[in-house]
Amino acid sequence: MKYAIIADIHGNLHALEAVLRDIERQHVDRVIVNGDLVNRGPNNVAVMERIWNEDFIFILGNHDDLVRMWIDHDGIPESWYRDPFWKGTAVVAETLAESGWLDKLRGLPMTHEIRIDGAPTVLISHGSPRHYREGYGLYTPDECLAEIAQEFPADILIGSHTHRTYDRRVNGRWFLNTGAVGAPFNRDPRAQYLLLELVDGEWRVEFRGVEYDRQAALAAFEETGFLEKGDLSAYIFREELKYARPLYDPFWRWAEAENLPTNWESWEMFCQKFAERFE
Repeated sequence: MKYAIIADIHGNLHALEAVLRDIERQHVDRVIVNGDLVNRGPNNVAVMERIWNEDFIFILGNHDDLVRMWIDHDGIPESWYRDPFWKGTAVVAETLAESGWLDKLRGLPMTHEIRIDGAPTVLISHGSPRHYREGYGLYTPDECLAEIAQEFPADILIGSHTHRTYDRRVNGRWFLNTGAVGAPFNRDPRAQYLLLELVDGEWRVEFRGVEYDRQAALAAFEETGFLEKGDLSAYIFREELKYARPLYDPFWRWAEAENLPTNWESWEMFCQKFAERFE
């Protein structure tokens, strides 16, 4: 068996198409989409139209659930609905709801398990099996990974969410991160995903990085109208794609720590203070 595990497409149709072409050349048996199909990028409906009717396995990501929560007013602070920092999410959520795609995301499962006789078990989740925002990454303590492995005793645990590839073994358990198709955060701008192949009863892993037309993906923010409608957040999402590193969450945390509003003026201050992030 050979699986391609892709995640964090985030409305980046250009990256998705390049990855799907690469997957076709790898002759995989099954494709698993490990969450965050939408939000951040401009081509959310097109992404859903491209992959939903394929014979893929889909798993819920935090952004897939966020757009549902936004429309349902489920746990979203009322102040966010008036904040330009969240305008991009509002635009995406409303577009998906109007086009009927939001309901497709509502019923997605949190995990998918691969069980094959004679092979190590594999448990796939967008973050961790405990929560879709708990990703496996460089700063995840070994103690945390050990707790997850004890609570969810699979041999191999695969996540995404952090937008960075990851490969670590803790207490005999193997933790992997697929990396991101549409918004990598490891300074590698290529569209990234994971191949998982069963050979002689053991799983072999290959991290794939695929070149694609990033200029076209960046231009789509303006061509679709998302850059204008999405206000500050859409602009920051485009900057993340440009630099292949996280900016949205660091800016949010910094603004909160400084007791500043998440507006354009604060963003300019952030850019000046952390100029090295834009090199």
